[in-house]
Amino acid sequence: MLPSSIQISGEPLSGAEVRDICRGLRDNAVRLLSLRGCRLCDRDFGRICRALAGATSLAQLNLNLGVVSSPSRIKQLAEALRTNRSIQSLFLHGSPLTDAGLALLNPALALHPALVALDLGDCMLGDEAINLICGLLPPDGAKSGLKELTLSANPGITPKGWSRLAIAVAHSSQVRVLNLDYNPLGDHVAGMLAVAVASSRTLEVLDLEGTGLTNQSAQTLLDMVENYPTALRSLVLAENSISPELQQQICDLLSEGEEEEEVAGGAGDTQERERGREPAAHQRGSSSWMCPSDPSSQMVLMTSGLGDSLLAETEM
Repeated sequence: MLPSSIQISGEPLSGAEVRDICRGLRDNAVRLLSLRGCRLCDRDFGRICRALAGATSLAQLNLNLGVVSSPSRIKQLAEALRTNRSIQSLFLHGSPLTDAGLALLNPALALHPALVALDLGDCMLGDEAINLICGLLPPDGAKSGLKELTLSANPGITPKGWSRLAIAVAHSSQVRVLNLDYNPLGDHVAGMLAVAVASSRTLEVLDLEGTGLTNQSAQTLLDMVENYPTALRSLVLAENSISPELQQQICDLLSEGEEEEEVAGGAGDTQERERGREPAAHQRGSSSWMCPSDPSSQMVLMTSGLGDSLLAETEM
């Protein structure tokens, strides 16, 4: 039997549903578990954590929107992650972690051999958390380091913290997707990020939507795209005080660069890049994974190929 997906969104979990989830995890029959915004008691959360600790088929875990809602749950999740060896994508968007909570999780994240995608958007993080996150970026032995990082809507991070992240991305990371949308970055931080993009050999997607940028930032980014060859393919600048003309110029240059790369690489190389690229649904990590609500059933259980491209790349 192929591993399946269990996806439940915004519902209270019954005891029967929790038992089914735990059974699927113990039987290694679940590839993707998404409990986005679900409500469950602490005892049931602990049961699920104990089951996922030994799961070997689970590749993607989505606990977005407040499922990890207390220090005790953070500790339970950390304990599970210390034992689990299969999770590649972890989504905690909208969890009240704070710096202290991430400090509890960090040892397990740092030692996890398979983790390559992490969503910590809207988790009430600050500069201390950035120091920990920077340590997750570079490859370390058999670990590839993070390839996808989301830090959207964490206004407690200061320019000092963002500068440290920019240096880490530029220096030794393998990050391909970096989502920083809806943070008050401003032009100064954007300038540091431009240097990081120019230095990175891997960064393909940078989301700076709603980050307080002006034409000054856009001109710096335009100069970077125009004059320095980078891996960048997508730069999101919506909801900023940037003229449509500058945004279009940047978009056109990025499109030209990708077209030239495809021509130079040939059809075989293009197919390889497409196979290795993570689906757009993974880039934001939450709602696009969820199936439409079915009035007859709160649980969606289906065989699925979701995450195959991520698995294929990790196993290469």
